[in-house]
Amino acid sequence: MIDNYIIKRISFFCFIFLIVSCIPRESKGDSGITTKSEDKPVVGNYDFNLSDKALNKADADATLSSDALKLITWNIQNLGQSKDSTEIAFIVNILKDFDIVAIQEVVAKHPAGAQKVAQIADELNRKGSKWDYRISDPTKSPSVYMSERYAFLWKTSKVDLKGRAYLDDELASVIFREPYIAKFKMKNSDSTFHVINFHSRKYNDNPELETQYFKYYQERLSADKLLIAGDFNLNEKHEVWNDLYEQGFKSALKDQKTTLKQKCSMGDYLSHEIDNIYYSKGMTFQKSGVVDFVQHCENLILSRMISDHLPVFLEFTIKGN
Repeated sequence: MIDNYIIKRISFFCFIFLIVSCIPRESKGDSGITTKSEDKPVVGNYDFNLSDKALNKADADATLSSDALKLITWNIQNLGQSKDSTEIAFIVNILKDFDIVAIQEVVAKHPAGAQKVAQIADELNRKGSKWDYRISDPTKSPSVYMSERYAFLWKTSKVDLKGRAYLDDELASVIFREPYIAKFKMKNSDSTFHVINFHSRKYNDNPELETQYFKYYQERLSADKLLIAGDFNLNEKHEVWNDLYEQGFKSALKDQKTTLKQKCSMGDYLSHEIDNIYYSKGMTFQKSGVVDFVQHCENLILSRMISDHLPVFLEFTIKGN
């Protein structure tokens, strides 16, 4: 048992430092980008981690506005004691080039969940930009085993947090893990927007019974600039989203699988289209996609030690800004 564990950890260490790179896949319909590293070694057809040059090139290819913000959302499976320092370093390397981070599945029943978020923030602050963060209280779930925390992290050079981030207590009686809401203000601008961070109940437990309440957020928050990010256990074609679409919301991803299979099948390791970002008509789309840190079937088992979900990102500007 112990020998198997040691072998597994050594294999994971080698996986990160020898063969893994994280290449953003753009959403269908967007122009393709190449994210090959020119400076870092390529081993086994993989670049060594995310390259700063690669991400800068991706931004240049998309000809983004200087006012564009990059939001990434990620269900990091069981973020807590199960993640060691090597895995945290890998996670940080994915997150460091984005401006706002929304995390789901932070472990609530052990202090290690909050501690790992603090560790992520500390590591991000060593990467050249100043970061701040907030962690939610445990959600008021029907069971302690369902309860989780959420987290927001952000670059202080890009946005300020307005007020406090808070769990939506009004929905706690009808949603297993009530959303976590933050209001941000852009630097050097009066423009503000809300990010709603959410992880739904399981796919076979009618998650649409929870997401049906999102149609009231614009009225409840008296705001028309909203992003609803997370793991919805529903794809963007489900009829529950129609009320939001009628309000002018759009989904960042279309027909993009975001979860990992347990086993590869015919070269395919992706499973369901359930993670997404829904943005209101107050936002202008620039670019979206997933960060695929798997790339090949032989990496699947070790990749699932990080998470069984891919991160989803949206780059946007605020209308009227």
